Amino acid sequence: MDYRAAGVDVEAGRAFVQRIKSGVEATHRPEVVGGLGGFGGMIRLPQGLKRPLLVSGTDGVGTKLELAQEHHSHHNVGIDLVAMCVNDVITSGAEPLFFLDYMATGALSPDAMATVVEGIADGCRQSGCALLGGETAEMPGFYPPGRYDLAGFCVAVVDEDAVIDGSLVQVGDRILGISSSGVHSNGFSLVRKILEANGASAETRFGSDDQPLIEALLQPTHLYAELVKRLLASDTPIHAMAHITGGGIPENLPRCLPEGTIARVDGNSWPRPDLFTWLQSHGGIKERDLWHTFNLGIGYCLVLPEPAVRSALSLCEKQGFRAWQIGEVLAATDQSNTPVLGLPA
Repeated sequence: MDYRAAGVDVEAGRAFVQRIKSGVEATHRPEVVGGLGGFGGMIRLPQGLKRPLLVSGTDGVGTKLELAQEHHSHHNVGIDLVAMCVNDVITSGAEPLFFLDYMATGALSPDAMATVVEGIADGCRQSGCALLGGETAEMPGFYPPGRYDLAGFCVAVVDEDAVIDGSLVQVGDRILGISSSGVHSNGFSLVRKILEANGASAETRFGSDDQPLIEALLQPTHLYAELVKRLLASDTPIHAMAHITGGGIPENLPRCLPEGTIARVDGNSWPRPDLFTWLQSHGGIKERDLWHTFNLGIGYCLVLPEPAVRSALSLCEKQGFRAWQIGEVLAATDQSNTPVLGLPA
């Protein structure tokens, strides 16, 4: 017996590393030291920071992976992996520095795995983030043949004096909602149940534009790093930011607000995408559960003073993102019994 007989193809693994090498190296920032193949990735801190702080985050793609693998959406799910990590760390005002990935599979499929890494590299390039290293583990007998799992790890850097932590938020600040690309990468356990209950397939279409349903669900998560970088470079006075993931606006927006404040959000201030209407109607989802599961078209939020709203909205539009003023910051009171006022309790 040998390792291949046990289900692990070492030669295929070597070929896989060679295949992804150029795509990985294309993400490298000037601070990267060395190349692919060592036991650890090395990178310098950017110049010009007085008191650099490292900001770290880790995440996966959840059960969206099941739908993505079923429909061969390997590139998009690689972008999802980057977005779920990068969109978290940038809420502190940090610049993504490097990214690491971990892939585990029952049997290495070079084409599928390479496409995933190409998607990861694409997401890193869009975010200005170096893909510094990763690990691919073949685990026959643990994962079913043809299936894989993903995890991502991102480290960003910010000058301590420039950290955005919500401490500047004031009553009267406005909340801007920036468009999502769809469901992003949360709530797919519910999505998959709805698809199964309705017998949905790649041919199923929805909405006034008669769009393919599965294709819309597998749209990659928006990456907001470049947009936030441009907003900060324009001296937009951002007081807080929130990445809208699992739990939706009601559970994520309050995380960026200081004690003594609360958000009032007007759920009618932006158009709800048809995709969420389809999910609600075909899944019989109560309105409250819908808000606490999905982003409903808002993938990222900015909190900033009212005079900065117009210019921030304009810059978002120039960067290709639809954005709306969706609410404001209020003083918390004893009568406030929901984390975000104006939404279903």
